[in-house]
Amino acid sequence: MPELLVDFITSLDGYASGEGWPGFWGLEGPEYLSWLGEAPEADYLVLMGANTYRLMHGFTKDGEPGTDTLGGMSKAVFSSTLTEPLEWENSVLISGDPVEAVREMKANGDRSMRTIGSLSLCRALLAAGLVDRFRVVMFPVITGATGSERIYDGYPDVALDMISSRTFDGRTQLVEYVPRVLDGPPAAD
Repeated sequence: MPELLVDFITSLDGYASGEGWPGFWGLEGPEYLSWLGEAPEADYLVLMGANTYRLMHGFTKDGEPGTDTLGGMSKAVFSSTLTEPLEWENSVLISGDPVEAVREMKANGDRSMRTIGSLSLCRALLAAGLVDRFRVVMFPVITGATGSERIYDGYPDVALDMISSRTFDGRTQLVEYVPRVLDGPPAAD
């Protein structure tokens, strides 16, 4: 069965971006960019919502470091506001319920999937129990005053079993987990 990987890039305090901060908070070092250039999971179908589609397509048009490989990747864009044809190459529009569409792709498809950004999409897919791996790349900044798009607001309680970790450029941390949605906090023994 195809897997689904949720993939986030965050500040240490869990923000997806910060007002006035450049992409990757200006800390994209050579090791991290090399890893991105190796295009991990390049053959996966990339899932995103309309806002992330607009943002990432803009980044690629502007030549933002680390985004050049996205153009060649296959992308499924979930939106009720965008219309066909989508401008960004290798992009398909899906206007139906994303949870049901991904459930169908996992059950009957042969291609693994990953997300980029798309906070509400990822939240819905995790809550539905469809996420197999959860990867977070944390950049060493705290954006408490300027941070925007808090990633984990509205999430259910989730237990995370670590399966790998890596440090890039002596400062940026990648952690990867298998998530397990909980009904609530575990009972104390």
